[in-house]
Amino acid sequence: MTTITNVSLVTVYVTDQDEAKQWYIDKLGFVETADVTMGDNGFRWVTVAHPAHLELEVTLMVPGPPLDEGMTEAIKRALANGTHGALGLSTENCQKTFEELTAKGVEFIQPPAERPYGTEAIVRDNSGNWLVLVEKKEYSPEDFT
Repeated sequence: MTTITNVSLVTVYVTDQDEAKQWYIDKLGFVETADVTMGDNGFRWVTVAHPAHLELEVTLMVPGPPLDEGMTEAIKRALANGTHGALGLSTENCQKTFEELTAKGVEFIQPPAERPYGTEAIVRDNSGNWLVLVEKKEYSPEDFT
């Protein structure tokens, strides 16, 4: 029997791979894990990862094939509207991370706020994706009533 050991790749759709790669590296402190062009069609594979979790790569992908035209256009609209959900990011101190990222010019669409599961802030990346920044705390289902 084969056993899955972990999640190793997630896709974040972006409007420009060069700009997105620099944003994730310069603003969030991620590192480049791949940047290669494949095949005759110029398909570009760009990945970044958090330096402490290199086993989970984030593919920075421009919407297009193999997606069909309808899905490609829907993702492009969501990015243009700044409403495309992407990643959840953990932090030990949401307020401090908010302050550090704000000083780097990162746009927040929601400052740190208390939730039943912890303190949460929402970042918008330079492609229009929402990134949820969470300082987790212990909770129970009753905390949501």
